[in-house]
Amino acid sequence: MSTRKPRRVTAGEMEILEVLWRHGGVTLSEAHRSLARDIGYTTVQTRLNRLVDKGLARRSTERPARYVAAVSQREVSAGQLDLLLKRVSGGSIVPLVAHLVEDRSLSLDEIAQLKKLIDDAEKNASK
Repeated sequence: MSTRKPRRVTAGEMEILEVLWRHGGVTLSEAHRSLARDIGYTTVQTRLNRLVDKGLARRSTERPARYVAAVSQREVSAGQLDLLLKRVSGGSIVPLVAHLVEDRSLSLDEIAQLKKLIDDAEKNASK
C-alpha cells in the first residue's frame, strides 16, 4: 500500500477540481458558469477556498483571483482509490481486484494491461 496520505475530496470539491483541470486557471465567476448543474455562487466560492486550504488548488493574488489545480487528476484519483481500498478490503488489493475481474467481462486489452501490471509488480518484488 502507498505511504502517501490519501486526500479526502468530497464530490462537490471533485466537481470543482474537474473544472480546474479542464480549463486551467479560472476565476470564481468562470468556475461558477462552467459547472454542469446550478450551484450557488457562494457554494462554489466555499469549495474553491476549501480546495486552497487543503493544498489541492492555488489562488492568485490578482483581482479577480484565478484558481488553478495544485494537484493532478492522477494524484487525486490515486488518493481516492487508496481510501476505497482501505474502506472496502482493509487495504488488501486481492479482494478488490478479484471482485472487479469476476464481476465484469474484460476486454483482451484490459487483460493484457493487467498482466503487464502483474509482471511489473513481480519484477519489483524480486528486487
